[in-house]
Amino acid sequence: MQQLWNQIVAALEYLPRYLSQHVQITIVALLAGIAISLPLAILATRRASLRWPLLTFAGVLQTIPSIALLVLVYAALLGGRSLLQIDVPAISFIAAVVALTLYSMLPVMRNTVTGILNVDPAMIEAARGVGMTDRQMLWKVQLPLAAPVIIAGIRTATVWVVGIATLSTPVGQTSLGDYIFTGLQLQNWGSVVLGCTLAGLLAIVLDMLIALLQQAAEKRSRSRGIIGAIGLLIVIGGGIAAPLLVPRADFLVGAKTFDEQFILASLIRDALNEAGFKARKRQGLGSTVAFTSLVNDQIDCYVDYSGTIWAVQMKRGDAADAATVLHGVSDWLQREHGVVCLGRIGFENAYALAMRRDRAESLGIRSIHDLSIHAGDLSIGGDYEFFDRPEWKKIRDAYGLHFAEQRRFQSTLMYEALKSGEVDVISAFSSDGRIAAYDLFVLDDPRRAIPPYDAILLVGPKASLNKEFLAALRPLIESIDDDLMRQANHMVDRAQDKRSADEAARWLAERMAQSR
Repeated sequence: MQQLWNQIVAALEYLPRYLSQHVQITIVALLAGIAISLPLAILATRRASLRWPLLTFAGVLQTIPSIALLVLVYAALLGGRSLLQIDVPAISFIAAVVALTLYSMLPVMRNTVTGILNVDPAMIEAARGVGMTDRQMLWKVQLPLAAPVIIAGIRTATVWVVGIATLSTPVGQTSLGDYIFTGLQLQNWGSVVLGCTLAGLLAIVLDMLIALLQQAAEKRSRSRGIIGAIGLLIVIGGGIAAPLLVPRADFLVGAKTFDEQFILASLIRDALNEAGFKARKRQGLGSTVAFTSLVNDQIDCYVDYSGTIWAVQMKRGDAADAATVLHGVSDWLQREHGVVCLGRIGFENAYALAMRRDRAESLGIRSIHDLSIHAGDLSIGGDYEFFDRPEWKKIRDAYGLHFAEQRRFQSTLMYEALKSGEVDVISAFSSDGRIAAYDLFVLDDPRRAIPPYDAILLVGPKASLNKEFLAALRPLIESIDDDLMRQANHMVDRAQDKRSADEAARWLAERMAQSR
């Protein structure tokens, strides 16, 4: 329990930024959703032929999984930018707001249509009797009488948007979801609890304040309306002003979604801070989001892997040695994107297929070729990205792998699934400390289907022009070997005497200083 409390207290450092961003995307999406939904709903009450198509469209949007809609909008913005050759600033923010706006529409539209259509016919007749026009009737009779039902729809939309906004982290938008995604990856349950609790509290507070506006509409209470409006202004103003409590960062250090990345991002941030800069981390980014953010100067640097750039970004499927891949990647990044590869961090973190040692020995499996003989009776687990990556397709085709079952896991839980026997094989990472800790057996790759994955430090186009910034990062080049990285990773992964990513980064920095 004490460890959980310590984790919560440590996570509060990020609260102003996470909460501010969460409030901003929530409020902007809700306002946009209301601004779009109310006119469409009014139109639907005036033209019956449009009612079913409009409500069906809003309903169909709800059937799309929320994280899928976020990714689809993000991908559409990327595609539109490339097609039209225009710069789209804050693409992650826009993607999150657009997706959340679409999700907010159904309850507002449906309640508005229901509220207007169910106004007492006697009131409509009375309005017509005194000579009101349709416009006057809408504004003076129908909308005021339907207001409680409309506001109830807005309350529902608010709760939905606050919850779904936590899923915007994978597309690069900061939110309270950063606590949840990072906590799940690091098994930092204090961070997960804090993120869930804060998102729940924010939803409750906003719902209660809007409920005051609903009661004000029902009971014609001006005092309740004023209190609700003031409360909303305080929440919105507080959310927007929260970043003022935190010094503005000179540079943003990116990180993907796994432990090693969190550690290296902390190490780079600390090195920059020691050099006199103000740096902070932007973590939890998917591979494509991280690369796109760097190219567009939304982050300034991050660690990627030569094989990832070679296979995913350059679309290269040919086999090459580590030196050739590194040279080709560095040249392509500079030529095509203005991104500078400072060099190798010093270790490799390649994909590898791993099994429990006792299971591999009982089946006589030592290589991926041996695995192909038994694959039809076995199950394989991978992280969220692995089975969609070109590397997996190359491994699968090179060895003719066809497993009985293929499952996706959050990367930390993937190792636990192998350990417990839930799956027989996993897509492990060669620098992961759990390989030794769990006594896993890494299968040989005799056909060299897996490309080299040297960890490389990449710098964005704008940041690469800053000589002092580059000078602060260069001591990290060739500074961490495979064994040192495995030890740091295991410090974060292990169940006993578990360390945070920041603590593991400080440990790494000490070891690096001793070896100089």
